[in-house]
Amino acid sequence: MTDLVIGADGLGRCRWGASTPDYATYHDEEWGRPLHGDDALYERLTLEAFQSGLSWLTILRKRPAFRAAFANFDLATVAGYGESDVTRLLSDAGIVRNRAKIEAAILNARAALDLPDGLATLLWSFAPTTRRSRPRSAAEVPAVTPESTALARALKKRGFRFVGPTTAYALMQATGMVDDHLDGCHVKPPAVAVMG
Repeated sequence: MTDLVIGADGLGRCRWGASTPDYATYHDEEWGRPLHGDDALYERLTLEAFQSGLSWLTILRKRPAFRAAFANFDLATVAGYGESDVTRLLSDAGIVRNRAKIEAAILNARAALDLPDGLATLLWSFAPTTRRSRPRSAAEVPAVTPESTALARALKKRGFRFVGPTTAYALMQATGMVDDHLDGCHVKPPAVAVMG
């Protein structure tokens, strides 16, 4: 069994990216592509935190509801949420109703707004400066790296929650800070390492 799958369209994909239509779209159009902008990165950071302990497919399918519930992840709006918003979010069946994660999302928005150079600058400062070769198998893809450990530590130091090294690495993968598409995957790697 190989970790690279050739789809009906003749394109090679990472096995996980060929497992459902939702994953195929996410794999082909978003995952691993460089993403910038404080609100966009805050959305991904928040969704990765909500995913902790759950399937990413669950979060992906609930993303429209998350966007509605969290004002399209506008940092200033979410940072202004109070207890009545927490109560509203806890009653929203469209999202993951976990008080600790909801409160973390709000606190993380506030912490992001307190960053002097913005969230994107901080996150991208931890991206590796050189790109390694694409992995040949899923077994070669790490769950944690020295960079993700340092990023998680830096975020926690600045008041962020639900941002451990594994969540930080998943964020780095999703936003193109690292390229973990498998060798032979049809998704083209970024031309150069992109720094924010």
